[in-house]
Amino acid sequence: MEHRKTAGTRLIVRWPIWLALPLLAGCGNLAQIAEIGRPPRMTQIADPTLAASYRPLTMPMPPLQAPPSEPASLWRSGSRAFFKDQRASQVGDLVTVVVDITDTASLNNNTTAQRTGNEKFGIPNLFGVKQKVVAQLTGANSLSTSSSNDAASTGKITRNETVTLRLAGTITQLLPNGNFVVMARQEVRVNSELRELNVSGIVRPQDITADNTVTHDRMAEARISYGGRGTLTQLQQPRYGQQFMDAVLPF
Repeated sequence: MEHRKTAGTRLIVRWPIWLALPLLAGCGNLAQIAEIGRPPRMTQIADPTLAASYRPLTMPMPPLQAPPSEPASLWRSGSRAFFKDQRASQVGDLVTVVVDITDTASLNNNTTAQRTGNEKFGIPNLFGVKQKVVAQLTGANSLSTSSSNDAASTGKITRNETVTLRLAGTITQLLPNGNFVVMARQEVRVNSELRELNVSGIVRPQDITADNTVTHDRMAEARISYGGRGTLTQLQQPRYGQQFMDAVLPF
């Protein structure tokens, strides 16, 4: 650290640049420093609709229609059984989400292109001037061009992903057409590694099976996240300085 006082009353303080480096780490690294010597902290159970990132959904809906009046019938319109249904049907009810993803993709692309061009343009006569004079001034051919273009490209994509999990979610919103907005979150901590599972989407009531489960392929606008944080995750990620340099360096 260097102190310098100018001719006036201003005091200039120069700090070594290495003192400012910890400030560049951000709040994310402060959380890592706070967890040194102990496993990652698990979040408290809370209402997902109170989270800062929660936003109610607005989807296109059909016009509302009044149910038909059937006073002498034991069957109620919209019911799935004569007795009370134990499946989730209103905000706050629990439903089990089954995620079973097995994706395999293999793409191969080969492209080859070739083009060759040759153009010659001569001036035999120019306003009555003999060809020999024109040839001496401009050469045998006044214009001659040649071009060649070759292009070859090869691309290959191979993906093989498998995700299988089950977790319970909560109905957080009932849309006007009767569909449910379901959000499921689960945290599993093993030693110093915390695994976070998040699933959200829109479910139709009729897609919820008799055992109160729904599969991920029945969820519209599904968002599935499987990740975590901890010692192993930190070792697998590059340092924030390297990430910053990779993002800003043009070469």
